Amino acid sequence: MSATEVTWWGHSTVWLADSGARLLTDPVLTGRLAHLRRLAGPSPRLPGAPDAILLSHLHADHFHVPSLRAVPGEPVLVVPRGAAAFAARAMPEAAGRCVELGPGDETEIKGVRVRAVPARHDGGRGPWSRDRAAAIGFVIEGTARTWYAGDTGLFDGMHDLGPLDLALIPVGGWGPTLGAHGHLDARAGAEALRRVKATWAVPVHYGTLWPIGMGRVRRHMFDEPGARFAEFAAESAPDSRVRVLAHGETLGVHR
Repeated sequence: MSATEVTWWGHSTVWLADSGARLLTDPVLTGRLAHLRRLAGPSPRLPGAPDAILLSHLHADHFHVPSLRAVPGEPVLVVPRGAAAFAARAMPEAAGRCVELGPGDETEIKGVRVRAVPARHDGGRGPWSRDRAAAIGFVIEGTARTWYAGDTGLFDGMHDLGPLDLALIPVGGWGPTLGAHGHLDARAGAEALRRVKATWAVPVHYGTLWPIGMGRVRRHMFDEPGARFAEFAAESAPDSRVRVLAHGETLGVHR
């Protein structure tokens, strides 16, 4: 029986191997990103060159240009509609490798279908930039049906994404505050899992990056979201199985 393998490398960086396709999500491969530093886990050690990188939105902790330049090979960059222009300016060498998708659009990577789905999250690069592209998530269909949410809050159409074999759900953040708009915390992440009806779920987007000098501030928001998500999911989505991965740990999902 074939399996889909997912390895979490911290924050939203996930290596997904399915049906011969190797996909990487929102890579952050460095020990520091502006005012943030990696407080847990080893630096990611990719097993090789991915076939494609799935980029959910333009925020620097997801569309991290130095990390993209460090990824080996010449992977396809699957980006939100409107983001290719920014990618071409930031990485001219990758301009010809960008594929833009909006919700409902899809592309194929080595026989695996990658479909863009909605996300409820700000799509700008940041307050200093005019670059904007609506944030998206991805449903990957190979041996398994996998949802990578990117960054998102709850939205009405979330029920339409399931049923799924695997859901990669953000449950925290990178600082001592987490805005309710456009994000999921552990409890809302469990509600997202209930809506999409996934057999397996892995919490992401927590326990990795934290502002420099604030390592002791609200540390529970750094350490606890994964375990709290599992607790809430046991109540709201009892038919789903949650696996809280350590950095660099791999889960195999058999369909």
